[in-house]
Amino acid sequence: MRRTLVVMLKEPRPGRVKTRLGREIGMVDAAWWFRHQTRRLLRRLRDPRWDLVLAVSPDREGLRSRVWPHDLARMPQGRGDLGHRMARALRSAQPGPVCVIGADIPGIEPKHVADAFAALGAQDAVFGPAPDGGYWLVGLARRRALPPGLFDSVRWSTKHALADTLATLPGHRIARTRTLRDIDSADDLRMTAPGVRAT
Repeated sequence: MRRTLVVMLKEPRPGRVKTRLGREIGMVDAAWWFRHQTRRLLRRLRDPRWDLVLAVSPDREGLRSRVWPHDLARMPQGRGDLGHRMARALRSAQPGPVCVIGADIPGIEPKHVADAFAALGAQDAVFGPAPDGGYWLVGLARRRALPPGLFDSVRWSTKHALADTLATLPGHRIARTRTLRDIDSADDLRMTAPGVRAT
């Protein structure tokens, strides 16, 4: 069965994407950063070991967008909070192991993704923790049906996000992979990409 890597992304429109970062560096600059960061990430993560799929938002605009590579498969994220949208991506992928990542983590390399898929050979789920208590990757082996309460009551964008998510996977064997930082603020941008102007 094929491995699937789903990248969740939004159209890079000012005021629609990376709004917390945009409040600090300007909405236009934040959207510009996200657009170019995502393009670099997608180039880097093309790999014969997995199928690369884009989960796009807004649905209609994302499905017909010319911003992202036209040859990559796309699926709409659909409605709901982050948990609903990630669960939909995990369910909708072709049979086999699937990992879901965000597009705002500059440090992701193919090795990190390969390590996550390797962990799913022996474990039911894998997480890539973030320093703020969240996570940059979630993956499921999908040898069993997704738990009906997956991602329920998760306190997103808080230090509890990973712990809350783990609580929705009782009885599952969980692996963790490398900790990486996502970009939510100007400080994150300075720490992750010190050459980038963040003020």
